[in-house]
Amino acid sequence: MSTMTINGRLAPLPDNPDALLVDVIRNELDLTGTKLVCGSGVCGACTVLVDGAPVASCLMPARSAAGKAVTTVEAIGAGTLHPVQKAFMAYDALQCGFCTPGFIVEAAAFCDRWRAAKGTAEPSREEIGAALSGHLCRCGAYEGIFDAVAAACMGQFDGREFASPRVEAHAKVTGTAKYTVDIRHDGQQQGVILRSQLAHARIAELDLAPARALAGVSAAVSLLGDDRIVRYVGAPIAAVAAKDRRTALAAIAAIRLKSEALPSVIGLDAARKSGAPVVFEKSARKKAGNVSEGTPAPAPWNGNVRGPSAAFSNKAGKARSWIAAAREDENPLLVEATFRTGTQSHACLEPHAAVARFDGDSLTVHVSTQAVFHLMEMIAKRYKLSNDKVRVIADHVGGGFGSKASLGTETIAAIELAREAKAPVRIAYDRHEELSVTGYRPAAELKIALLPSEQGGLKALSLTAYADTGAATNSTMAALARLIYPAEAKALSDYDVVSNLPPGAPFRGPGGPPMAFALEQAIDEAALRMKVDPIALRQRWDPNPNRQRLYDWAAELDVWRGNKRAAPQTGRYRRGVGVASGYWLYLWQPGVRIEVAVKSGRIVASTSTQDIGQGSRTVIANTVADAFGLEPHEVEVRIGDSNLPEGPGAGGSRSTASVIPPTLLAVQKLKEAIERSATRKPVRGSNAPWREMIAAAPDLSASAVRPEDSRPKSPGVRSPLKDAGFMGLIFGWMMRRFSNIVVGAGVPSSVQVIEVEVDTWLGHVRVLNVHTGIAVGRIAAPALARSQAAGSVIQGLGYALYEARETDPRSGDILSAGMEDYRIPGISDTPGIDVHFDEHGFDHVLGGSVGIGEVATVPTSPALANAIRNATGVRLTEIPIRPDRLIAALKGRAAA
Repeated sequence: MSTMTINGRLAPLPDNPDALLVDVIRNELDLTGTKLVCGSGVCGACTVLVDGAPVASCLMPARSAAGKAVTTVEAIGAGTLHPVQKAFMAYDALQCGFCTPGFIVEAAAFCDRWRAAKGTAEPSREEIGAALSGHLCRCGAYEGIFDAVAAACMGQFDGREFASPRVEAHAKVTGTAKYTVDIRHDGQQQGVILRSQLAHARIAELDLAPARALAGVSAAVSLLGDDRIVRYVGAPIAAVAAKDRRTALAAIAAIRLKSEALPSVIGLDAARKSGAPVVFEKSARKKAGNVSEGTPAPAPWNGNVRGPSAAFSNKAGKARSWIAAAREDENPLLVEATFRTGTQSHACLEPHAAVARFDGDSLTVHVSTQAVFHLMEMIAKRYKLSNDKVRVIADHVGGGFGSKASLGTETIAAIELAREAKAPVRIAYDRHEELSVTGYRPAAELKIALLPSEQGGLKALSLTAYADTGAATNSTMAALARLIYPAEAKALSDYDVVSNLPPGAPFRGPGGPPMAFALEQAIDEAALRMKVDPIALRQRWDPNPNRQRLYDWAAELDVWRGNKRAAPQTGRYRRGVGVASGYWLYLWQPGVRIEVAVKSGRIVASTSTQDIGQGSRTVIANTVADAFGLEPHEVEVRIGDSNLPEGPGAGGSRSTASVIPPTLLAVQKLKEAIERSATRKPVRGSNAPWREMIAAAPDLSASAVRPEDSRPKSPGVRSPLKDAGFMGLIFGWMMRRFSNIVVGAGVPSSVQVIEVEVDTWLGHVRVLNVHTGIAVGRIAAPALARSQAAGSVIQGLGYALYEARETDPRSGDILSAGMEDYRIPGISDTPGIDVHFDEHGFDHVLGGSVGIGEVATVPTSPALANAIRNATGVRLTEIPIRPDRLIAALKGRAAA
């Protein structure tokens, strides 16, 4: 038997020639800091050192490590943290942390080489980018990574004391943070799902007996619905559990399956043709997925087209009449265009995963989820268990972006298999599953008409959106255009176009980025025709006080003031500057409870929320620490467990606004309890009176529920739904009644200014700088807020330039189901990002803070497109803005 030396210890290597090094490290040696993500050497998460050189362990046969020294992230800072680890912590060069160990291993090797060759010289941004080009971060933490690696190479963290702005950073940079895919129970079985290879079929026969008969198989269950119909390639049919993945795959292959193919229809254009095969008969429409946050409102169906949903229109008939008249009169101010947006996959680096275990009649499920407490309630309801018999745990979550907020097939299958196997069962999707069946931001076709008045106001707006939702409904794109730029009349219609594709899912500001891509370019085009500065026109048409302050900020930027917007450019390389506005709803979750306690002389704060990288732990720690005059690391924050008091989901940018108000109330109650129990007061003049009182206090606890907001006092601050009239009030009531989400007063807002350089020969767009102004109230965790804002911008740039989910139009197969095919931004794609926070506008919220994640990504794609228009004189109406599309537009012809 051959061996390797791993982290200084001798370890055996398997005889199996197909065994990969990553599997040996993770499964046999339980060194789970090394992460398996892409399986194709693209993402860098599995990087280890082999004889000191970085290697992608997902590609390396285990036997190739024979006789060699392998170092994983656990050994990088085993004694004293490496300077790179310290720098990552200090610069908040991480968010969800799933990719962080791979970055640490590669960056530490680069730093060591750099220091040996060049001492403490500063590496350039290009040199750092080249060194880390084989690594991906879906959260977009690249700005912090650049700064951290440079600082470590310059010796700034050699033995230096430092403070980390993120309370769990140490666990993430050392690889000790445990995610769902890292959970191992004694006797744990591996689950695998059998999926449909047909886009539409009725399963006539499903025989699980051959699978159950295989040695090592512990369970096999059907996942079919009552109608036994599958409606997309990848739809779940059955699942098996076995002693290992190889055996489980063999069991899946042994299942006897007979399918009756049904007519199918793939994609937006085919599904809305007259006579297209129907995906959901009337009786089955409730089986459709949900691509948005809220409960679907009633809407008519016509074949595969659901809609129009037009409740947010205002004088729709007048809007259409005025636009038709302007078209007939050839009014030069009338802006009309059709915009198309591509499908964006969430591409979470930690896959959807669940580990289910029954202990008698109690069920414990580790899940990679954005909704720990709500998921517990859904599981209990589905399996007819009391809430106290179900426990959901998510210590750390490797990204979600909206795709992990519901009860997914991975969780259902793990529970069903664990019940039959009478053993713990783990299901973790492979990368093909992750990029094909876990949801996506729907592609869309948006037809817009915008008519300024003769007096310079906004007279009419028409926006009709057709969303390519797959086997799902409830897109809201056009409706969002009601809540910005008031007009005399607006005709807004949303249509879901259902087809035999996997269902879409909520994705960071559902509906916001595609709506903004169309609307903000139309606003920009109106400014050109009216010969008005684009920022000035937005200030004229947009009364929102938060954005008014951001327009003032944007107008004074040097890059904006120095841009000659009217001057035509020539030559191969052309530079342009564009602007766009964005907003999101201020959401919070009723019923959220926070407990703050003194336990053995230490402050402990508890709630069953989760941290998906957005910083819930740190926000709570900072809030409590600030109130008691402590340091954040002195506060223990307990989250990620449904046994804790009810906490909010991490979606819709509602976490911060939901947890800070009850935390402040609970802190005040605890302070009063501490004072009542104190036998003596702190020494007069003490610089840490609460620290002294806490140390002397008995164990105490206090809790509080998220209160209602106070009435806004600042002029112009109100719920945007009030501006949408009666239907806005109905929508708000539905959100609270059916989704347990409140739409509050005030509008989180953003204004972005982007500078680009366009290569007109090759069609390449290089983003030089992004200036993003964000108004979300008081910033509870400044470093993390900046990271979140910058990461949102990077995802927006990916949406605009690179990300394209490709589908076979005949079979319905997802072709871009590997990270070598689905392109997300890498570190070398990262421009300079300047983040400006305006901290006003939310004084009516206790603590004054609301969320960032959604609003910061909404305006990115139109700001980029407007910058390209400024540089080239050509308006791009389809994203992603591929080089061929740009070249075709420059030549005045269409691109496929």
